[in-house]
Amino acid sequence: MDFRWRQERTAEVCDRTRGATLPGRRGWGTIMGRNDPVDPAPLLQLLADGNQRHARGAHRHPHQDVSRRVDLASGQRPWAAILGCSDSRVPPEIVFDQGLGDLFVVRTAGHVCDAAVTASLSYAVVHLHVPLVVVLGHGGCGAVQAALNRRPAEPADCLCTAIEPAIAVARLGPGDLSALTVRFHVQRTVEHVRGALPGLPRADVVGAVYDLASGIVEFLDLLSPLDLAWPPGRMPQ
Repeated sequence: MDFRWRQERTAEVCDRTRGATLPGRRGWGTIMGRNDPVDPAPLLQLLADGNQRHARGAHRHPHQDVSRRVDLASGQRPWAAILGCSDSRVPPEIVFDQGLGDLFVVRTAGHVCDAAVTASLSYAVVHLHVPLVVVLGHGGCGAVQAALNRRPAEPADCLCTAIEPAIAVARLGPGDLSALTVRFHVQRTVEHVRGALPGLPRADVVGAVYDLASGIVEFLDLLSPLDLAWPPGRMPQ
């Protein structure tokens, strides 16, 4: 995908989040001791701002001093949960330039969401009152590539089985099959997480894709369904 277009589109999404409410939901959480309804849009902006620092190489490394560590010994108060890939190149705390106690992180290969992952996210939403859940995929995902490379005669493991529905959808569109699969797999995972948490305190679940080379996170879930594909006349790369 064209990096300049992606940066402009992501910046537009960030601008729209300032002072806005995410479509369709309002999260409930406990931030800094408050039990009031928490609008997750400003929290998403915190992630976007931290990612912009990461992309520029201007990390602040917040909340990583001794006093923060001591303060958290009595309990954690994360304000966002991240379901991401286990890939060593995509650590959420660095990608979003956050510190101790800020993010509740669950990572599996290909951000595959099984029963243990669902239970972990449920804990974050129900017991820690996290109002925002981000499903973070990334380009060049090894789990996605393994699923793409699997031959029909070969047995499918749980990772391939989880990713193959996204491959089937991606094959219907033009452009790079791997890049499209990552995007559709993120979207499917967002839908799964939303459906797996019925009746719980409401939390916004959004999707995002990280680019390994640029360091930019593109938030997919704030875009319209048409924007989840690609801009007119351009193909994902």
